[in-house]
Amino acid sequence: MKRRKNDSSNKHPNLSSEEEKQEKKSPDSSKKVLAICLGFRMLNALLIQTYFNPDEHWQALEVAHRIAFGYGHLTWEWKKGIRSYLHPMLFALFYKVIAFLGLDTPWFMMKAPRLLQSIFSAVGDLYLYKLSRVLFGDGVAKWALFSQLANWFNFFCFNRTLSNSLETVLTLVGLYYWPCMRSSSNKVPSDSRKWGLAVAALACAIRPTSAITWVYVGLLELYLTRARLRFIFMELIPIGTLVLGFMCLVDCLLYGSWVLAPLNFLKFNFLSSGGDYYGNHKWHWYFTQGFTVMLFSFLPFCLAGIIKSKNWKLSGLIVWVLGLYSILGHKEFRFVLPVLPISLILSGYSLAALEEHGAPNSERKGPSHIHKKWPSKRQLAICFLLATNIPMALYMSLVHQRGTEDVMNYLSKEAAREKVKSILFLMPCHATPYYSTLHRNLPMRFLDCSPSEEKGIPDESDRFMMNPIGFAMDFAKTWSCPSHIVLFDSEEKQLRNFLVSHSFREVRRFFHAHFKVDRDLQASVVVYATSGM
Repeated sequence: MKRRKNDSSNKHPNLSSEEEKQEKKSPDSSKKVLAICLGFRMLNALLIQTYFNPDEHWQALEVAHRIAFGYGHLTWEWKKGIRSYLHPMLFALFYKVIAFLGLDTPWFMMKAPRLLQSIFSAVGDLYLYKLSRVLFGDGVAKWALFSQLANWFNFFCFNRTLSNSLETVLTLVGLYYWPCMRSSSNKVPSDSRKWGLAVAALACAIRPTSAITWVYVGLLELYLTRARLRFIFMELIPIGTLVLGFMCLVDCLLYGSWVLAPLNFLKFNFLSSGGDYYGNHKWHWYFTQGFTVMLFSFLPFCLAGIIKSKNWKLSGLIVWVLGLYSILGHKEFRFVLPVLPISLILSGYSLAALEEHGAPNSERKGPSHIHKKWPSKRQLAICFLLATNIPMALYMSLVHQRGTEDVMNYLSKEAAREKVKSILFLMPCHATPYYSTLHRNLPMRFLDCSPSEEKGIPDESDRFMMNPIGFAMDFAKTWSCPSHIVLFDSEEKQLRNFLVSHSFREVRRFFHAHFKVDRDLQASVVVYATSGM
């Protein structure tokens, strides 16, 4: 039977002709890349043993634990409908599977969420490779992937269960499908933009500030496409409405009433400057400190890639996102995580552009064996990047601020042996994981730091930090005496006599940090227990 020349039954519906040629040349390349990335990210997840940002636990795992097991603390944001349940639901379903299989042990409850996130992260790595390949070719793609895996901040943050991590994955997947990000939109299949829109809408549902990225991409697509009305009325509005409706349905089921979380989120953070309650930074912070620290030694390679690649779409997206986030007073590293991989694509471009063995053969002088003794520019660059990023990645993931995670792991094991009855945390609010790690429905109390309607009134956490002894003495008048108290050594020194007078003794001390971050040095986390425990 003869095959028809125009038979396209075997073609992948979401691949352009150029991509199909690349897939035929190396049909297993994507599978190999995914397998490598998955293995690397799972090891990465197991090596993350430090505390970075409260939202990793309190806005994701704690909420998921409450959905799955019926207990867990909801912060004030959930009481005001500022957050959507879409992101925690992923982990809630995962918790249900773990519980069904009988794997909800202290160790697995601690490690499993980051292992799940490592799967999402590996998908993000794969799409970074695929995006780099369609934009610049195989040579750049492999160095972009190297940059992605070698960057210290990606190693430190990408596998954490922050909504920003999933937002970053969706950003990489979405950019791959948007025609406007390619050099020629004619080579992109017709359905590709719909996939891009769906992923972009999902990213905005999970993290409303992701709209900053997708407004740029959407306006670029609107400018470049010929079928503008079709784009707006046949794709953008229907797909956006469908995803928004799905999000509202999930939130309605879990909130118990109709809630438009993205609107409440934007009102609080943008219209009322509610985010400023958690601190302000100078407008240039991302450019001079935040994003430059995230790129670290990749910064010069990123700048070189911007200049050499002349891909102003990617470069413009980075500047656009950093510029708009700079307008907001409250700034954090994780907010701009989605554009870090894009910057690393450009770093990969500059690495690929370096000569493999110094100058071309025609320009070399002297015997060839002399030149082989000297490493190439690219080899020197790789050694420099690995030598600077690996120590940083390991120190931040294994050492810096690990005490607050270690203490909850310890208490979880003690609680499983029924040696813990109740816990009081005399430390800044949200300084440790909570029920999602303890995984026992025991009474626990931490110092509240919810924003006050009246400005200038310090919250519980601030009052304790200003006067630990006075606060503890007043607090003890009405407390139900806990079996365990957890606090940092900086406050423990002041409260030691108070604790001894109430029949508490030190039972464990965990290293936390070598240097201070935003408060006095919190070198260790100390656990006190009543004499009978």
